[in-house]
Parts: sequence; C-alpha cells; structure tokens
Amino acid sequence: MPNTNTQGPLATSWIQIYTENLSVLTRFARKFTNCGHHAEDMVQDVFFRLPSAPPISSPKDQLNYLLQIIRNLAVDHYRKQALMNKRIIIDEEYENLSTNEISPEVICEDRQTLERLSAVLSELPDRTRYVFERHRIYGIPQKEIAKELGVSPTLVNFMIRDALVHCSKFL
Repeated sequence: MPNTNTQGPLATSWIQIYTENLSVLTRFARKFTNCGHHAEDMVQDVFFRLPSAPPISSPKDQLNYLLQIIRNLAVDHYRKQALMNKRIIIDEEYENLSTNEISPEVICEDRQTLERLSAVLSELPDRTRYVFERHRIYGIPQKEIAKELGVSPTLVNFMIRDALVHCSKFL
C-alpha cells in the first residue's frame, strides 16, 4: 500500500526535492507543452502525486522520478488532445452534413448510375460477373472464390481485372 502519510520523513524529503527543484520541473514541463499555464498545471499534478511516491532515498533519483512523472503526464496530455481533436473533427464533419445534400435529383442520378452499372455488369460473362460481385461487393477473398470454382487464384484475379476494365469504360 502506498505511503499516504504526508507528515513523515519520506513525505518531507519529497516535498523538499519538489520545492527545491520547482523551477527545473516547470522548465522541463514547458518543453513538452510549449505553454506556461499547462506546464504549471502539470507540475502541480506532480505535487499531488507525492503522497503515493515510492520510497527513494537519493535526491537525484527522486528528481528523476519527478521528471518521469512529467514525461508521463505530457504523453497523457498529448494522447488526450489527439482524441479530442479527432472528436472535434468528427463532430464538425457531422455538423457540416446537410440533409439538403440528398435531394431527389441526387437520389435519381444515383439510381440511374446503379442501373447503368448493372447493365454494364450484365454484359460480362456469367462467371466473370459472379467472381467480380463476390469479391468486390461481398468481400469474399479471391482464394476462397478460386477454391469454390475450382480454378486458380490467378484466374480469379484476371477475371476481376477484366471486369474492372469493362466497368471503367462505363465510367
């Protein structure tokens, strides 16, 4: 169980190391954050972790331990910031979606495109169309399709390529 006695000699030595090296800790934290306010917050977080610090007798090792806490806090800060930025981007993209973008004209155009694509696919030989649809639409691996049809995976790959070339003429 961690030592939570803040009145004992261990706590006193940790507080002494902390206060004697406060400017060092703050400068070190500032290197990670590039912000004085965040650096001070980080150093304050270190102070609140002192009661649970392990027993280390060497002042140099104690300082290194405090610096390691700052490194860990900086990593946590950047991870949290990255998640928040990702969330903000996703939220902005969601907010920018407009229900007006899906107009009846767009729906009609998309349906016509699908009908033309279906017609182009129907021009393919049955086996080529089957392989193409299984792989590109249903996501079945080429090896599995080859095994199912009793052909080589290379032939399946060529059939998919032929179907793509044929569809590209449509596009």
